[in-house]
Amino acid sequence: MTDESLIAAHLRGDPAAFRELVERYADGLLRYLIHMTANRDQAEDLFQETFKKVHEKAHAFRGPAFKSWLFTIATRATIDHVRHRRRTAMLSLDRETDCGQESGSALVESLSAEDAPDPAEELVREERTQQVREAIASLPVKQRAALVLAYYQQLSYREVAEVMGCSLGTVKTQMSRALATLARKLPDSLSVTK
Repeated sequence: MTDESLIAAHLRGDPAAFRELVERYADGLLRYLIHMTANRDQAEDLFQETFKKVHEKAHAFRGPAFKSWLFTIATRATIDHVRHRRRTAMLSLDRETDCGQESGSALVESLSAEDAPDPAEELVREERTQQVREAIASLPVKQRAALVLAYYQQLSYREVAEVMGCSLGTVKTQMSRALATLARKLPDSLSVTK
């Protein structure tokens, strides 16, 4: 079934249709939220909030692109969450993140994709991966969203613009700034390319 037909079935009261949508997008959405928040517990809360809003606003879906609509809801919830946290407490970007528990980290894996046959090489690879995570976590939320949507979720810039509710030019600017910041923060041996 297509996403659109599942939404239609959900609106008719079919609980299995909504479960199918959740199962279809759960892994990718949770990975995205973990990369955005650098905290699994917060990501799981935002995951629940996102699907709650999808459930409540299913009647407003005018799609053909459910994935873009879903990630739009998740991105807005994440941005609101980050803004709220900034108002209530300082964010600690030095804390240990749990992003490494997810296997879909295409950018991190590509930046540290060397096989590590011995412990010394494995340690270097882990250190590089951590440096990438910390650099991404330190980006402003809109730059981080553009980067994570483009690299981790493999959305086109046009899809990223739709999700973020901005122009294609704005996405390109956010990506350019994010990549420039990463280039400054990461060691010379690491390069970020798409």
